[in-house]
Amino acid sequence: MNFVKRAAFSLVARAGKAALLLGVFGVICALLLGGFLLRGATERREAETQRRVGVDVTVRGDGLTSAVVGRLGTYPLVERYNELLRAVTVPPPGLAAVVPEGTPGGGGKDGLTLNGVRASDTLLDFATGRVRVVAGRGITVADARRKVILLERRLAAKHGLAVGDTVELGGAGGRREPFEVVGLYRDTRQDPPQWTSAADLGANQVYVPVAAVTALGLGVKPTEAVFTIGSPDLAERLHAEAVRLLGPKGFRFDVNDKPYRDQVLPLRRVGAFAGALVWLIALCGAAILGLVVLLTVKERRAELGMLLALGERKWKLIGQHTVEVTVLLVPALGVAALAGQSLAHRAGETLLAREQYGGAASHPGTAPHEAAALDDTPAVPDIRVSAGDLGKVAGIGLGIALVSTVVPGVGILRLHPRSILTDTE
Repeated sequence: MNFVKRAAFSLVARAGKAALLLGVFGVICALLLGGFLLRGATERREAETQRRVGVDVTVRGDGLTSAVVGRLGTYPLVERYNELLRAVTVPPPGLAAVVPEGTPGGGGKDGLTLNGVRASDTLLDFATGRVRVVAGRGITVADARRKVILLERRLAAKHGLAVGDTVELGGAGGRREPFEVVGLYRDTRQDPPQWTSAADLGANQVYVPVAAVTALGLGVKPTEAVFTIGSPDLAERLHAEAVRLLGPKGFRFDVNDKPYRDQVLPLRRVGAFAGALVWLIALCGAAILGLVVLLTVKERRAELGMLLALGERKWKLIGQHTVEVTVLLVPALGVAALAGQSLAHRAGETLLAREQYGGAASHPGTAPHEAAALDDTPAVPDIRVSAGDLGKVAGIGLGIALVSTVVPGVGILRLHPRSILTDTE
């Protein structure tokens, strides 16, 4: 009889042991698929987080001009950049600053901090979620020559302003310019407990295009420029380009990779853990299935001796056991597809929560509410079973099936039908 047919009859006759083998194989495949899904999801989120947050390099100096900022911004390593021009303006009577309760004199002469930006969404606070636009939109590159303004919602609520309204800002020499409110944002950070100037409070930070600050006569040269690069390793090359444009002295070059470390490195650790988990499961799975097959071979010595006595070749006996295990791979993949996604999602949430909590704890200067505000998106997003992942699991499962049957099959090669039948009499 063909050894493939014998394998099919054997599975039916030994349904209980076949079910046990299927359960073991299903658990192994589910764990393998969970590892692949977790690693793939962390890689996708790492790429997205790296693109969204990156590493911010801040350049300050007297030689910094809009032309120099533009040339550095077009350097190939720079993913995006922002030109900032900060100034304090005393607002007209219709736009008083928000002041904390108990401020002496009511804070009526306190000013607003005018932040001239190229694009608000590339600022670190906006990119990490500490500050979010809740109505309208932010400042964009297309607004470079427009008089538009982005207000904090507390300042807007104090004066009954909404998106589309017009508000005046005061400049040098009593100059006043009208600005259209294009968006409102919410600053999630708490105000400091100690007394702070109203111009330094989050509620009094207003954002306008850089040219608008210049038009008010409050500044010409940018205060600083922030360049976002992909990783800390690229900072040295950007510094060399800054030296070429600005000279070896007269400017500051600060690298802020803390948001990158807080968000990207935990993902990398989880991805590395998932990769190691796949190999560990593969080795353990092969060992467990090998032991099960080895016990099966010992229990079926009489059957094997009879087949050998009838002239069956030993490699076909090994092939029969291989087919019996390999056939179970298909339903095991179905079990894995059902359980693997849920398993990867739960494991990812647990591991990332632990990594991010540990990362926040390792930086004493980061308050808990700031750590939570960095990113409140799901821990491991976009976990989905793909044909490629199932193909990888099927390939590893086939390898496990071969190893777990061929290695114990070495014992079959040493069997002699006369000694087997003599032992069983």
